[in-house]
Amino acid sequence: MEKRIAVISDIHGNLPALIAVLEDIQHFPADIIYCLGDLTDAAPWHNEVISTIRSLAIPTIMGNHDERIAFDHPVHPLSKHGPEEQAARLAAINYTKATITADNKMFLSHLPHHIRFEAGGKHFLLVHGSADSNDEYLYDTHNAATLQQMLSQQQADIMVCGHTHISYLRTLPDGKQVINTGSVGRTKEQDGKATYLQIVIHEDTGIQYTLRKVTYNIKETADGIRSSEIPDFYADLLEKII
Repeated sequence: MEKRIAVISDIHGNLPALIAVLEDIQHFPADIIYCLGDLTDAAPWHNEVISTIRSLAIPTIMGNHDERIAFDHPVHPLSKHGPEEQAARLAAINYTKATITADNKMFLSHLPHHIRFEAGGKHFLLVHGSADSNDEYLYDTHNAATLQQMLSQQQADIMVCGHTHISYLRTLPDGKQVINTGSVGRTKEQDGKATYLQIVIHEDTGIQYTLRKVTYNIKETADGIRSSEIPDFYADLLEKII
């Protein structure tokens, strides 16, 4: 007897990537799919992405982009971005704000900030950024003691996050684990593939984690961006890979 779980994150309006990942999950196959948020921005299909997630009743967390769209928060420049990316980010977010349906905006506003479940004798905590904030980046170099304290405070054995768009599996010195699913729609990894997490819980042999890489039609996404009001900056990022 086993249970199969898929965790996706950071779709960012990239419908072709989401469709490819959902098709891959069908072949996995997953008993349940969770989404760690950031459904919007950087590609033009935010309404279609949200509608797909809703139609499949996928439990979803509120990402930082989802929160900004849902509550019309102002866009502040990030120091890590150069002038071109700052301008592109602002334009993409404003495009989403102007074109999202009222129903989808309401859906985003009701998303939770975390999801918990127990499986295989372990307590899982699903977050977008971290247990403290959906805007905090947890890279694989994050201070181990800080992460151990975070999981201890949350009474969690495994924390699964997104937000960085870079996937990793990390076991901490105390045996607890932090896993980043990577990004479905806007990876920062060199292979350019859509990435998600597969979890297989075996009744007798424990839990197996796989970071699954999925090829999708990047050109279709880039062409869709170029024919929309989303800045070509995001198409250029994708086309550097293909």
